Amino acid sequence: MSDARLSVLKTYKLFVGGKFPRSESGRVYEVTDSKGKWLANAPLSSRKDARDAVVAARKATGGWAGATAYNRGQILYRIAEMLEGRRDQFIGEVADAEGLSKSKAAAQVDAAIDRWVWYAGWTDKIAQVVGGTNPVAGPFFNVSSPEPTGVVAVVAPQESSFLGLVSVIAPVIAGGNAVIVIASEASPLPALSLGEVLATSDLPGGVVNILSGRAAEIAPSLAAHQDVNAIDLAGADAELAKALEIAAADNLKRVLRPQPVDWSAAPGTERLTAFLETKTVWHPTGSLGAGGSSY
Repeated sequence: MSDARLSVLKTYKLFVGGKFPRSESGRVYEVTDSKGKWLANAPLSSRKDARDAVVAARKATGGWAGATAYNRGQILYRIAEMLEGRRDQFIGEVADAEGLSKSKAAAQVDAAIDRWVWYAGWTDKIAQVVGGTNPVAGPFFNVSSPEPTGVVAVVAPQESSFLGLVSVIAPVIAGGNAVIVIASEASPLPALSLGEVLATSDLPGGVVNILSGRAAEIAPSLAAHQDVNAIDLAGADAELAKALEIAAADNLKRVLRPQPVDWSAAPGTERLTAFLETKTVWHPTGSLGAGGSSY
């Protein structure tokens, strides 16, 4: 009996609504490593896939935005735990995707895991930074607090297939938003594998939706979609970014323009606050007794 066996090649799929569909069009495209060696066939998402992702994201927004900040932090930390357990797999995928040595790929993966922990810690603290009680001239309480924007579309960084990807997804969902992310076109495999981690990390289906394919094909439909509230153009080139900004203006989406970013640097809170709205509530203090004292 021969010991030779055929390897079981992995079939990469999209991650939409907590499930793993193929592209509705049935299309795929070849993904190669930095030396041109074939790695896998990735789904080539269509505009219909993008619309399906918006439906899934919108369905998930109520429950996710309504969850306690503490609970969201627990789930983000759970994602970090699950990634730690699959660290070797992601090191291999990042090394192939970006042409890095195993040691440099390991540094990228470790930084991505740490980034989930970073944002997990911010979920129940950001309100103290960007919210608070406002002094007003009158017998009122005036309180401002952050609320999620809603459904956010993201064009992921093209060169940083995993650390950059995590750096644009984690802050969006940490604030209570749902996200549709278009993975790096040339290196989508780490992103598609991340979907497998998210599916087993207590994250409600639809909070994160991952599409692979050509950003120039599917991003315009997301930018013009009336049920998308904001868009992050991190991975869009200048020409595509301009077209997406114009399309996004139709329903006054928030737009985070592309800018040079060192994804390995400390993340800060800019991307976290970029997709938060401020709600201000006025409430009369009332009166206690004839003396006019109030509380």
